[in-house]
Amino acid sequence: MSSLITVNNLTRHYGDFCAVNDISFELATGDILGFLGPNGAGKSSTMQMLTGNLAPTLGEIFIDGIDLLDEPREAKSALGYLPENPPLYRELTVSEYLHYCARLHRLPKQAAGKACASAIERCGLGEVRQRLIKNLSKGYQQRVGIAQAILHSPPVIILDEPTVGLDPIQIIEIRRLIKELGSNHGIILCTHILPEVQVVCNRVQIINRGELVYNADLKDMLGDQQNRFEVSVTANLSQQELDSHDIFTSTEKTGEFSFIVESDAGADELTAYIVQQQWGLTRFTTVKDTLEDMFISLTTGDNNTGDDNSDTDLLEQTSDDVAA
Repeated sequence: MSSLITVNNLTRHYGDFCAVNDISFELATGDILGFLGPNGAGKSSTMQMLTGNLAPTLGEIFIDGIDLLDEPREAKSALGYLPENPPLYRELTVSEYLHYCARLHRLPKQAAGKACASAIERCGLGEVRQRLIKNLSKGYQQRVGIAQAILHSPPVIILDEPTVGLDPIQIIEIRRLIKELGSNHGIILCTHILPEVQVVCNRVQIINRGELVYNADLKDMLGDQQNRFEVSVTANLSQQELDSHDIFTSTEKTGEFSFIVESDAGADELTAYIVQQQWGLTRFTTVKDTLEDMFISLTTGDNNTGDDNSDTDLLEQTSDDVAA
């Protein structure tokens, strides 16, 4: 399957500070890629570079096979982008706004009408198409933002925090729409909401301190984890005694009568072994890491700033570097 986005050795410096450091990845049709990272990790800089709004210091970006730096206008035509704050003209109706966007995309008049009708249908905007955008709920405004992003049928759609501020029903509707769009587009979903990634995405990548620290299928990330077990017994075992059993590759006391072990042995073999030791087995369960567990283990450290605006502030300070 051909790549819709190919990123090679992407790097961005702000003076002596490296916001994005030598990251590479690909996106294919059918991929819904969850792009995660703590505040200040480099997500905003990466998104700005992918959308052609910020020039990289080093590296290559190909959108649908087109070099974004060499042919920016043609490459950008293959992109649909929904920023965190949708670029809506609130004094226009939904239909007027989408027809205006179609003109910006230079769609011929007849094609523009069909494109607007299709986007309105796909995003569930039929009932509000003649209403002013300023009178719509935030959920419908997000739908309008997504409609403008898919209006010209781009192969790649980039969504930045598409469900922030929505109520639970609106969140479910937007997530359903994203999954539907993912069937024939490549989508990058930038979000802080980890459960959203588990529900919507099939791939996940995590950026931390400017570096790509994880990039894999979600099912591989959260899939078969058959070697960690939580065990409860009636015997009060010491850590030293647990460590003396070679069947365990690692052990961790979690309570007076409970511990977590890792073992290359299967669950049945390990259960039989513990019963044989006459420790009074009362509970035995497989431990599986959640996306939150993985995210925390990959991104926690003393050097994380936790500054909500650090990445954005750097972008504002370097507006003269915005790509043409």
